[in-house]
Order: sequence, then structure tokens, then C-alpha cells
Amino acid sequence: MKRRVAIVLSLCTLAIVAYFTASKWLIRHETLLSHDILRDSRRVAVDVAVRRDRAMQAAAEMIELPVVIISHGNTVKHTEYSFLANTFAARGYLVGSIQHDIETDEPMVTRIGEEYVGRRPQYNRGIFNIMFAIEEMKKAYPNADYRRLTLVGHSNGGDISMYFASRRPELVKKVVTLDNLRVPFITDGNIKILSFRSTDPHFKPDPGVIPDDEMCRKAGITVVNTAFQHNELSDRGSDRVKSTIQALVHKFLDDDGSLKPGLIKPEDSPNDPFAMVTASVPR
Repeated sequence: MKRRVAIVLSLCTLAIVAYFTASKWLIRHETLLSHDILRDSRRVAVDVAVRRDRAMQAAAEMIELPVVIISHGNTVKHTEYSFLANTFAARGYLVGSIQHDIETDEPMVTRIGEEYVGRRPQYNRGIFNIMFAIEEMKKAYPNADYRRLTLVGHSNGGDISMYFASRRPELVKKVVTLDNLRVPFITDGNIKILSFRSTDPHFKPDPGVIPDDEMCRKAGITVVNTAFQHNELSDRGSDRVKSTIQALVHKFLDDDGSLKPGLIKPEDSPNDPFAMVTASVPR
């Protein structure tokens, strides 16, 4: 019996090692570090993730890679969303995670009563960062579809993503936000949106940011209310947080109708964020 248990444990260990070894080999990570001469040589770092086989196919001009741009939250680094970068890369996307803030930037302040509480300068800077990062990614990965972006952002990065989509809608196909608080959702129905909301009492969206349930359904927006805290919606969260988000992102990308538009209310299933969604999907 002990021998059998030892064998099973050994096999499990080998399987885990093989999994992580394969994941590390299958997905290539590299950092593109460039300086924007049009903005006083501002340093822009982009962590790129892509499946090696897909990158080779794109280099051979066999395919065109879909593109995801990830924008980090305030005080969170661009490298702290690897669970999302790897999720998209595994699906065959070219992923660019941008570091929007650098040490010489002025601190971001909150001005109550002003539009976006005074954060328009950060959002405009985010647009410049994204466009510059795209141009740098094109040099390394020319065979990718930079005309139909999927934008992903946490907190302030989610607001940057939504702001970019509102200003350059012709370049955006989908948006995924993780608890963005300031910029209202786009409701014209041309951009598919998935948003995860926290239950963190210290992070509440401004009035008018999240549409009501009827508008969400009309505009193709899915809002998922979770039991998670604001800063858990990154690599800092538990495995349960990350696996829940990953599962719903897969459903969102499948486009098979399994993830319906609308506002998913927490009372549907207060203890299981994934069940909240499956329970609320019309049969």
C-alpha cells in the first residue's frame, strides 16, 4: 500500500513538473524596452507573451496573431498579471503588458468633482503608451492583427482600456476590465465587454460607470460581481480568484453564447463567483 502511494505521489510530482516545464517552454516571455523620442525619450517597457508555435507560424506568414494589450492598476506592476497574459497566450494571442507609470511621473491624485476625478492626463498618457507599444511590437511581431485589439485592464488600467476604446473604437474588438472605477462603459454594442467587479468597500465605481442590467443586455456587456477584493484581481490574488477569472475569460473568448450579457448579481450565489454566472445564464 505504501509503495502504491509512493508511486502515485511520484507520478503526480512528475506530472506537475512536466506541466510547468511545458508551460515555460510553450509560452515565450520577453521584455521590449524602448524610449519614445517624441515624449522626451520616455521609457516604455512591454512584457510580451506568445506561444512559441504560434509565433513561428506567424513568422512564416501562415497566420496573423490576434493581439491583447494589458494595462496595470495604480501601484501594481505590469508584470503582476501573468495569469491573464498566460491565459491569452495559451489561446494563441500575442500579449503585450505595458508599464504605464515610471518613477519620474507625478503622483496620481484624486480631485473630487472633476471629470474622471482629474485623471484624464493619466488616461491620455495611457493612449500614447499603448500606441507606442503597438509600434514597437510590430517591429518584433509584424504578422499580428493590430487593427482589432482586445484590451484588458485592472483598476486604473481598466479605465485606460475603456478610455482608449472610446477614443479609438475602430481599433478595438473586445474589452475586459477588472474593477475599473472612473470611465463609463461603452454602450453602442460595437465592442464586446466583460467586467469583473469586487466587493471591496474601499473601491466603488463612480455613478454612471456601470450600465444597468437592461443596457448591459442590449449592448453585449457582461458584468460579473464577485466576492473578491480589489487588489486580488491580479497575480496577488489566490488560485481560486485567478482560476475563476480565467474560466470566465475563456467563456468570453469562445463566443459560443455560454456567457450571456447582463448584470450578474451577487445574491444569485454569494459564495461561488463562477456559479453566479452559470446560474444566471438563461436556458
